[in-house]
Amino acid sequence: MINLEIPRRQAGLIDQAHQLAMNMLRPISRKYDRAEHEYPQELDMLAALIDGVAETGATGGAGAGGVRREEKPRTSEDSGRVRNGTNLASVLSIAEMCWGDTALLLSMPRQGLGNSAIASVANEEQLERFRGTWAAMAITEPGTGSDSANITTTAVKDGDDYVINGEKIYVTSGDRADSVVVWATLDRELGRAAIKSFLVRKDNPGLKVERLEHKLGIRASDTAAITFTDCRVPAEDLLGSPEIDDRSGFAGAMATFDNTRPLVAAMAVGCARASLDLTRDLLERAGVVIDHDRPAQLQSAAASTFLRLEADWEGAQLLMMQAAWMADNRRPNSLEASMAKAKAGRVGSDVTLSCVQLCGTLGYSEGELLEKWARDSKILDIFEGTQQIQQLIVARRVLGLSSAELR
Repeated sequence: MINLEIPRRQAGLIDQAHQLAMNMLRPISRKYDRAEHEYPQELDMLAALIDGVAETGATGGAGAGGVRREEKPRTSEDSGRVRNGTNLASVLSIAEMCWGDTALLLSMPRQGLGNSAIASVANEEQLERFRGTWAAMAITEPGTGSDSANITTTAVKDGDDYVINGEKIYVTSGDRADSVVVWATLDRELGRAAIKSFLVRKDNPGLKVERLEHKLGIRASDTAAITFTDCRVPAEDLLGSPEIDDRSGFAGAMATFDNTRPLVAAMAVGCARASLDLTRDLLERAGVVIDHDRPAQLQSAAASTFLRLEADWEGAQLLMMQAAWMADNRRPNSLEASMAKAKAGRVGSDVTLSCVQLCGTLGYSEGELLEKWARDSKILDIFEGTQQIQQLIVARRVLGLSSAELR
């Protein structure tokens, strides 16, 4: 039976994440929203603190970088045991940190989305060798849209190296990270099965950060365009197996998304929760009482709208927790990861924009952070697969159809 209660052993971690968000991220949120592309120096101390706690094992593996799922088969002794473990701890702690500031969470050293890719597909030797790296993730290309299978960046074997050529855009932490997980194809004629991910260090010859993007939201997080021109990468830095398996197809690379989509859902849940908490306070100051014990239709329009938003938010949170819980209990969660990402992305945008409207001039001005959260939340409905792509994936899974059968 699924158990979505917050484990007692992780309650301290979640409370600690909330305290960090409230006391360290929220106070500098506006500063770095205005100072786009300026690195938040305050994060170095916070990252060192997180590293220290992680080394003690107190976090159970939680962090923005994601966690690696256990691959050992269940024994008869633990077949009936319910695990609320590291994946659940990760999404809950990330939601709390994004209650403070999503862009600053994305800027955290050694907590990049590329770290989730490493956790998903790297072998044991690579996990140890890449420990401590700060990895961005480079998937999107000009002209490929949301179809990750349509990648044109190539990786050609040359002796003990692969030579990578191509261009990647919208790479989160692409300038600040010390390495980049790059998706490239070994053979374009073989389609999806030939797509592999490589860890490319920023000092590798042939890698060039071309520009930083100016964005609507998450302005504290750098977003880069990167080119690879005859960029040589040691063969040992291809993540996972170099073999092209037509039977598993794209599954190896796509396993990354099963790890990262619940994390992005958690970001949307945290940002939306921040908007709801502040909106409740502002409405109460204006004399609007929100009563959870009375039917919504018997309350004011503002209170009724708030109750609807809160109920929608709770649905997103539960889907996020379900996807993480399934990963902890070694159950395939591709469907649930996409459902969580789709729901949370849509709810995040709806909640934050609706909170701006409910609060009127206070919501629209820079006097409060509501307008910033509305700008930040939009990207969470776009990256790691847009709303439409998630719905397409869910439809394929529910109907049992392949990508060729349902486009």
